[in-house]
Amino acid sequence: MPDRPTAGNAAPIADIDRRYLAAAIRLGLSAQGLTFPNPAVGAILVNDGKVAGRGRTASGGQPHAETIALHSAGANAKGATLYVSLEPCAHHGRTPPCTDAIIAAGVKRVVAGMRDPDPRVSGRGIANLRQAGLEVVADAAAESERAAHIGHKRRMESGRPHVALKMAISADGFIGRSGAGQVAITGGIASRHVQALRSRFDAIVIGAGTAEADDPQLTCRLPGLEGRSPIRIVIAGQGGIKPDLALFSSDSAVPAWVIGTTARPDGFCDDAAPERVRWLRVPGNDGQVDLAAALQALGQAGLSRIMVEGGSRLAGSLLAGDLIDEAMLFRSPSVIGEGGIAAFAGQGLTAIESAAAFAPVDRRWFGEDRMTRYLRMR
Repeated sequence: MPDRPTAGNAAPIADIDRRYLAAAIRLGLSAQGLTFPNPAVGAILVNDGKVAGRGRTASGGQPHAETIALHSAGANAKGATLYVSLEPCAHHGRTPPCTDAIIAAGVKRVVAGMRDPDPRVSGRGIANLRQAGLEVVADAAAESERAAHIGHKRRMESGRPHVALKMAISADGFIGRSGAGQVAITGGIASRHVQALRSRFDAIVIGAGTAEADDPQLTCRLPGLEGRSPIRIVIAGQGGIKPDLALFSSDSAVPAWVIGTTARPDGFCDDAAPERVRWLRVPGNDGQVDLAAALQALGQAGLSRIMVEGGSRLAGSLLAGDLIDEAMLFRSPSVIGEGGIAAFAGQGLTAIESAAAFAPVDRRWFGEDRMTRYLRMR
């Protein structure tokens, strides 16, 4: 097939380039949920038609994907093409600039999926590489592929993480039963899929009401994913939160954060390591957490992608505040009946399912449960 031009580039990009770049993007996606506070980047080096090295951002965000790929390739990096999902960094942070390492290794050409929206980089990495004589193809990824860095883009441009809402909804439109604690709505296949989803986010967020009514662990318990549980976050508000919940158990090594409108109460989980149980104080309205301020605080803490799992009041407030970027609605054939809890605290499901602001982008079946994924279009 003939080469096709890419917007913003003087040189065309060949289909083989697109395939290698897509592979680098997929490699980066496999690290989602592990790289906070850095984006999950994938990099592949190709020399003389063969893969010479590959890398993805390491756990904790360093080393970066490019330096791992360069180390993997060794001397074979010289004269190679580097395919990388995000523009290589050009600033000194916790690690030296990746552009310096790329230039020093003798890489000949770089194909970058998208420019980095981080103002410390934002075109500087590309400029540095070109100044050193490398051929650079920038913004080469398709729009759908750029979604791999949707959280990083959201945090850099808006100061807050990308917010994905997950809800399991009964056939009669409820997400639980009042006073019943945790109620199984979806089947085992869908539940296991949600466990896997958790591993790909920086944090899971619930409201204090859900935390105290259900006392969930919010961890990944699938074999092989036990070590990929994200941060667990509770929106507490003025009423605070009980310290004896499973989230704060001393048996768990997974961090748990609380967002409230007051200072951390004296003695609250004092026996836990400070990095494991963290308290964030944000402004409030009528005793309730200002959710926009809470999301800004999470963005400042380095979180790029969070999944909200409940409950009804939190989901309704996020929806009312236009703070939901993505919704994954699992519709079940089971019936809740009397005492059912509405999904959005009085707002109908049409606020997502029929709203002009959201578009369905994916539909799947998990046993008898149907999941529809919606993305905000504005």
